Amino acid sequence: MFFNKKEKDNTNFDLVKIGALLIHAAKIDENYSIEEENIIKQTLLSLGADKDKLDALIEKAKNCEENSNQILDFTREIKNLKEISKIKIIKSLWKIIYSNNDADIYETNLMRRLAGLLYIDSKIMGDIKEEIKKENLK
Repeated sequence: MFFNKKEKDNTNFDLVKIGALLIHAAKIDENYSIEEENIIKQTLLSLGADKDKLDALIEKAKNCEENSNQILDFTREIKNLKEISKIKIIKSLWKIIYSNNDADIYETNLMRRLAGLLYIDSKIMGDIKEEIKKENLK
């Protein structure tokens, strides 16, 4: 599992918020694809989501994303996770964005805002972006 004992106490809450953020990133270009949903599912499973409850978790996350008007709702708890956890989430976000081999202005703006909100150094953010971009070109 990816969350330590302290983080695990709020795993369900965190996973809904993380899922909502991932869904938000997938929908921001107005093209929510099956490939993006698969990335979201794999990410949530890698973060400790119960496979049997994954569809319910995705529905809660979709509802959370639809009923929120700002990304602060999604990032409030995520920013308190350990750096390694935040990096895994950032990698998944970039995978979603580059699942169609392109990042538009809204997607890159989202990631720039998330770097600040999650306290991720811009160099680290750029390195992750380039790593995911290269992976998608293979």
